[in-house]
Amino acid sequence: MMLSPDQAEGDLSWTQSDPETMLNGLKAAGCASDEPAEGEDRAKCKADQPLSREEKRRRRRATAKYRSAHATRERIRVEAFNVAFAELRKLLPTLPPDKKLSKIEILRLAICYISYLNHVLDV
Repeated sequence: MMLSPDQAEGDLSWTQSDPETMLNGLKAAGCASDEPAEGEDRAKCKADQPLSREEKRRRRRATAKYRSAHATRERIRVEAFNVAFAELRKLLPTLPPDKKLSKIEILRLAICYISYLNHVLDV
């Protein structure tokens, strides 16, 4: 299903649940019958149902403001993570000293260096 640019994915809550569950929920609320509901009655039945915790979370996360804030928080987290790796990298001896190491190489080298320092202290 294609979304128009002004239509949020959160508006399509029915796409996320299976039809059987949705129908059972409507019948329990007294909104599903074999006869088609009229316009106002149909809107009333949909509005009468309280949103589940998951549905509320899904709708909140669908907003542009939430996505933007989440992206900002993630960017800050990743930046802090990279700074921590850079600081750890400065403490590790390598030849040449400015050699570029991946994160896993930094961790492995740190483990080896800590083991070496423990060995030196034990002797």
